Amino acid sequence: MNDQEFEDKDRVETLRIVTSQGQDVEGNLYELVGGKEFFKNLCAKFYEGVAQDEILRPMYPEEDLGPAAERLQLFLEQYWGGPKTYQEQRGHPQLRLRHQPYKINPAARAAWVKHMRAALTAQELPELYDAQMWAYLDRAATAMLNTFED
Repeated sequence: MNDQEFEDKDRVETLRIVTSQGQDVEGNLYELVGGKEFFKNLCAKFYEGVAQDEILRPMYPEEDLGPAAERLQLFLEQYWGGPKTYQEQRGHPQLRLRHQPYKINPAARAAWVKHMRAALTAQELPELYDAQMWAYLDRAATAMLNTFED
């Protein structure tokens, strides 16, 4: 499937949450959390954890994790309503296909979730934005599972 055939290629995730106190939050989450700087910091913090992780680090053959951090940053920016740089540079995300060469078992998922949770917590987002982002990140981690073997 190429970009012209991907019907949701221009879709922007919007946020609409109404709290029990009647607080209404909506809009483009990319802008609401602080744009590029937020996602750059999130991914840098995430890869600090990956760099020291015995399960995840071997999945990155590059000595420098900077390019991997930038790819994740661009993907997350696009997903949350920011620039479409990821798709312009790399095409459709095809997350499962891109992760297929790697053994992503429950232990790898748990390691990824641990570092991403720490990275997101470090950003000190308002609870509503944190919950919205975390719901997606947790689901995405589960979707990448491709084996249950150790």
